[in-house]
Amino acid sequence: MRKLLLSLALLISSAPAQNLTPAQKEADFRYLVSLYQTHYAPLAWKKQLFGFDALDQQPWLAKVAATKTDLDFYEVCVEFISGLNDSHVFFSLPSDFAAQLGFGVDIYDGVALIDTINRGLLPTARYPFGIGDQLVSIDGEDAMALAAKLAKYVPQGNPRAALRQGAQRLTSRAQSRFPHAPDLGETATIIIKRQSGAEETYSIPWTKTGTPVAVGPAPSPRLAAAQVRTAIESVDPLEELQTSAAPLPDQDAVNGYGARNPIFLGGLTSGFTRRLGGVATDFFYSGVFQFGTYRIGYIRIPNYSPPSRPTALRQFETEVTFMNENTDGLIVDEMRNTGGNLCFGEEIAQRLTPYEFRVTGFELRAFWLRVLGFYNAMINAVATNQPPEVVAQYELLFKEMLAANREGKIVTKPLPICTSSLTRQPVRRADGTPLAYEKPIIVLIDDFSTSTADSVAAMLQDSGRALLYGTRTNGAGGNNISFDAGAYSEGVAGMTIALQSRKGYIVAEGFPTSLYIENVGVRPEVDNDYMTKENLLRNGAPFISQFLGAMEQYIQLQRK
Repeated sequence: MRKLLLSLALLISSAPAQNLTPAQKEADFRYLVSLYQTHYAPLAWKKQLFGFDALDQQPWLAKVAATKTDLDFYEVCVEFISGLNDSHVFFSLPSDFAAQLGFGVDIYDGVALIDTINRGLLPTARYPFGIGDQLVSIDGEDAMALAAKLAKYVPQGNPRAALRQGAQRLTSRAQSRFPHAPDLGETATIIIKRQSGAEETYSIPWTKTGTPVAVGPAPSPRLAAAQVRTAIESVDPLEELQTSAAPLPDQDAVNGYGARNPIFLGGLTSGFTRRLGGVATDFFYSGVFQFGTYRIGYIRIPNYSPPSRPTALRQFETEVTFMNENTDGLIVDEMRNTGGNLCFGEEIAQRLTPYEFRVTGFELRAFWLRVLGFYNAMINAVATNQPPEVVAQYELLFKEMLAANREGKIVTKPLPICTSSLTRQPVRRADGTPLAYEKPIIVLIDDFSTSTADSVAAMLQDSGRALLYGTRTNGAGGNNISFDAGAYSEGVAGMTIALQSRKGYIVAEGFPTSLYIENVGVRPEVDNDYMTKENLLRNGAPFISQFLGAMEQYIQLQRK
């Protein structure tokens, strides 16, 4: 077996390089663009904000025609996608090849600082730099300038989030997102500025794993195209709409993104008593702070994609009941939350809001296949004697999408996707008593509070339920799916098929007045940026002290 694998590896490595033909590249690019022309909900919004017209493919076809290799062609696809400035879109290749330098950086106080080190790859004896040291340059190129260039490979709705995503890729590049990742040299020359101010130069090997993608001429697109259409038709259209999460087709991510433990875990002191987070079955991390004369609850929501929604809801309800009885206020942590199921997000908001509120609406892209999908779902619900509210929901969405399609509109009016109404009532126990938390709430948000985390923050702000604290959210204000992006190149494209719509119009600097979360994000009432060197070196202790102080003042204000 070992000899067989070795022979196969030699065969792959010695095979002559082949490329897609010009006609194949043009066909795949036209198909990629057609996906966005047909299914992409924010078409008009992106043209209004960025002047990006996804319907105009002629300039791009010229770029495609000028490419000499498959990898160069993929670069054009990446560039087209990046022009949408959308956290939900991506162009990904079927490659498991990756290269890393063994340490990670993020942007703190405006510079690229090291925040993770793999000492298995970079032993201290040879590489004595540490957490908090600055990455100055890679192979002679300024780190921050290079991060800005790399940001296009991981588009974001928030420009600061995009730059931070670019910073993550300074030292770790997967070919699934970076077509030319296999072209990296064997080593990189790194200049590090130590905290003492001294600059040191290192030659660090790129650790490479996986097999670089190889495509070449393909015989026929018919089978792949059929597979795409079958996959779309086989999915419940409502279930598809209920997903809003950060796409992570490669292994790179901001430190702590989607993790259960808070990014400031190391800064928690003896004044904090943990409740959840000690065993693998705990979806949330929670506990209680004693701060002055107040007991302040804390619960972290890492994402909105629990392994089991019923189990996670029971955990959350148990915590809410305890917090209602034993705390004076509650901190809800949505920082670095990757999003997930939108209906789970609404259920969480219901358990935090003890009165009626309006949920996020969705302006749906009304393409014909989706109209048919909702018609089939509606008649199937009737035929199988589904509850009246289920039938009503399918009927509402079918009729509104059909109307928008017939009128030639890009999207529908704002619609509910979890029930047939945009209003929610507070959750009650079996005895009729309210379950929701009833005391002051502060929600921690940042530029990686993404998708459903954007939506939940907006609902709590729009209903006047919570004080938002931190920095502007990601601005991933839609619902996302993915499509095969071409029969020849075998890429995958991320797609935003609806626009999240808020209760009322929002005025935000640099944006037109609108109902949208996409790109605008959700703005905090209290600005406080976690991304400082002091927070990095002290495990977030300053940030903890600051948000507890804000909670103390908020409790006092609410009691007046």
